[in-house]
Amino acid sequence: MSRSEALEAAEQAELDLVEISPNADPPVAKIIDWGKYNYQRTKQIQKNKKNAKALELKQMRVGLKISDHDLEVKANKVQKFLDQGHKVKYTLRYKGRELAHKDVGFTLAQKIIDSFADTIVVDQKPQFAGRQLNFVIRRSQNAKTQDTQRHKETPEGK
Repeated sequence: MSRSEALEAAEQAELDLVEISPNADPPVAKIIDWGKYNYQRTKQIQKNKKNAKALELKQMRVGLKISDHDLEVKANKVQKFLDQGHKVKYTLRYKGRELAHKDVGFTLAQKIIDSFADTIVVDQKPQFAGRQLNFVIRRSQNAKTQDTQRHKETPEGK
């Protein structure tokens, strides 16, 4: 249908002629009520935003002289954050003369990363900034699939 015929048909139906795919050969157009279409599209976008899960960046602060037990307690809390789908930013704080031993922080960071094994992915490698060492971790995809398989295998209610 030619452009003029399409405009005439839209005018007779008292609707709008809207170009859907301008790059197609020939271009594709639709006869629709533009106000109603735009309203429905806006409502759909709002609904999608409402249902979208906002990922938060949780933070766990650790000192260099932390004991193994305290590190495990904090790791358990971080694991809960990861299970909920959040990213976690670890911050290792240096105090006083600890700055002279930056390698201790990198060793501790590697120990933390190794403690999670292959259940995490390091989004941001350990970086030294000011008086702290930061790195960001998130749950890996294969850990999610293993978790869902584990739930299928275990009988519920027992």
